[in-house]
Amino acid sequence: MMKPPTPTRLLTRREILSYSARVALACPSLSFATSMMSCGGGGSATPTPTPPPVSDDEFLDELQRASFNFFWEQASPTTGLVKDRALAGGNDTRTVASIAATGFGLTALCIGHKRAYADATQIQVRVSNTLTFLLNQLTNVNGFFYHFIDMASGARVWNSEVSSIDTSILLCGVLTCRQYFQDAQIQSLAAQIYNRVNWPWMLNGGSAFSMGWRPESGFITTRWDTYSELMMLYLLAIGSTTNPVAASAWDAFTRPSFTYQGLTYITNLYAPLFIHQYSHAWFDFRKKADKYTNYFTNSVTATQAHKQFCLSLQSQFKDYQSNVWGITASDSASGYTAWGGPPSMGAIDGSIVPCAAGGSLAFVPTDCIAALRTIRTQYPLAWQRYGFLDAFNPLTGWYDSDVLGIDAGITMLMAENQRSSFVWNTFMANPEAQSAFSAVGLQ
Repeated sequence: MMKPPTPTRLLTRREILSYSARVALACPSLSFATSMMSCGGGGSATPTPTPPPVSDDEFLDELQRASFNFFWEQASPTTGLVKDRALAGGNDTRTVASIAATGFGLTALCIGHKRAYADATQIQVRVSNTLTFLLNQLTNVNGFFYHFIDMASGARVWNSEVSSIDTSILLCGVLTCRQYFQDAQIQSLAAQIYNRVNWPWMLNGGSAFSMGWRPESGFITTRWDTYSELMMLYLLAIGSTTNPVAASAWDAFTRPSFTYQGLTYITNLYAPLFIHQYSHAWFDFRKKADKYTNYFTNSVTATQAHKQFCLSLQSQFKDYQSNVWGITASDSASGYTAWGGPPSMGAIDGSIVPCAAGGSLAFVPTDCIAALRTIRTQYPLAWQRYGFLDAFNPLTGWYDSDVLGIDAGITMLMAENQRSSFVWNTFMANPEAQSAFSAVGLQ
């Protein structure tokens, strides 16, 4: 009998996904959700009367502008910390930020500066304020940050963990800013934030990284030991010039192979589609392969398999069509949940999660753009001030009230990579990224 997680402490997002996957396999009829991580719910939404633009590039630009507005408006101008989630229509009063959303937000500021989505001077000031706060005021433990914090004070929220993966997402944003802004202060602040991270500490004596640490209980026992979004964590640690881990750590996580409808790829059988997206937002794996695989091609195949999986559900959920598909960890009518496939995980109910296609824009652009454009046109309630809301279900009429920072972020960054390769080119200019690729044999 599988017991539910104890309510005495907040679970990490990865622990929730892991537990949800195990429950899905044991009890397919059950839907695990948590109000601690997500408080999105139903509610009516007001569709925009503006028709979508004609060209694909114009459409992606509109999508990015809307996403940028989230990161610009739903962050503290003083601390730069970005809300974990906000109302899709704006006017949100919640104050909980996440360091992962802040990492996406720092990269979004670089994109916004490049594309003139806001005043250039104001954007640069926001970046400088954010990095200053991260370095000098936000609590860190051996350079790692708490997952959830108050956006104004930086105080730890919900007894959240010091997170290894969410700190890595933040650092990817920090290092993007270091390379993009030709400003000595920004470059110095970013370098100090990255260089003080004690990567060996997070190994906790093992070969694979712990998922995090809490002052009340110490290191989380689960480790980043199976293929997932973890590649950024290992590469940042291996590339460090101050507190690195050995390049052999790249071999510390397993890479299970899976075949679906003739498509074979490395994956994690207990995690949704986003695991194939996050590291790729910054690290450019195109035309690079190690002794295991070409990870970019692997994500292409994973996305193709996911689309085929969604289409296989048409007999159950008629809304899944060639140009309407996509399920990944997201809000649901019952709360934040892990669902997707293949193989099938979670209590899939016909909901559509736009960031599933959005986060794969650079992998399968034709299919992903078609899906997003169809959703934008066919389901106008799914589009609000910050672009696509997190999830919706055309079969039940449920529309989420929220946008999540990490989901808006992966969509914005991958849209930019598809359009210009800007994030890839900027981030990979960091010598530490190049050094890590060389050290692990990505050639």
